[in-house]
Amino acid sequence: MSAAPYRIVFANEKGGTGKSTTAVHVAIALAYQGARVAAIDLDARQRTMHRYFENRAETMRRRDITLPTATFAVYDGTSSEELDALAERLGESHDFLLFDTPGRDDPLARHVATQADTLVTPLNDSFVDFDLIGQVDAETFKVRRLSFYAELIWEARKKRAMATIREARKEMDWVVVRNRTGYTEARNQKRIDQALTELSKRVGFRIASGLSERVIYRELFPSGLTLLDKGHLGELGTSHLVARQELRTLVAGLALKIPERGQLAMEAVL
Repeated sequence: MSAAPYRIVFANEKGGTGKSTTAVHVAIALAYQGARVAAIDLDARQRTMHRYFENRAETMRRRDITLPTATFAVYDGTSSEELDALAERLGESHDFLLFDTPGRDDPLARHVATQADTLVTPLNDSFVDFDLIGQVDAETFKVRRLSFYAELIWEARKKRAMATIREARKEMDWVVVRNRTGYTEARNQKRIDQALTELSKRVGFRIASGLSERVIYRELFPSGLTLLDKGHLGELGTSHLVARQELRTLVAGLALKIPERGQLAMEAVL
């Protein structure tokens, strides 16, 4: 019996944080490095990640090419038991199982978040998004209290820590990914830096650099291509090269262990 796939959940109850874009690029980065990747989209209305992989499959058919990709599905039900069954079927014989969740409070998103081996929470660099995980004082910008979401993940991580001792399970690695950092005024960015650092020590998440908002990501969606598909993107401009460096930094920051079978270094992929 093969080992269960490593679960990576991309979750944020606020929309517009680059969650699906981050999920797709991480999935393809893992596939390029030789990992077998499966992905489940839990946003049955938007289906952004699912549509991205559909577009990728269509591009491969139309151009008669083969690209690293993921086995993918969308779940449009409401039962956590049915979702678990789908995850078990789809994840069989895969190294990684990714979940992209809706940008709202959702019971299934909370369910998979508490089961994550790595939980990735993309945030835009603003206190509007910071409010998802903690509230700050209006005068001092010190963290006053955790949000409901942060408390949920904190409790889930404590339960996982106990299970780690009993069942030799991995502890949950919570990574807050900072997207759009270049769009934040310097003084405000320093305040966010301080608040995130303070909260990370209290809650136990890690902080990683993410992706800037770039036109290239929106342009690639219809073809399902990514910044990794160098031979199929045409001539690359400076913004593409900068974005690829951001992606390299993001993937390195997640610190995911790639199976030795067919493993390629990230530097060779990008």
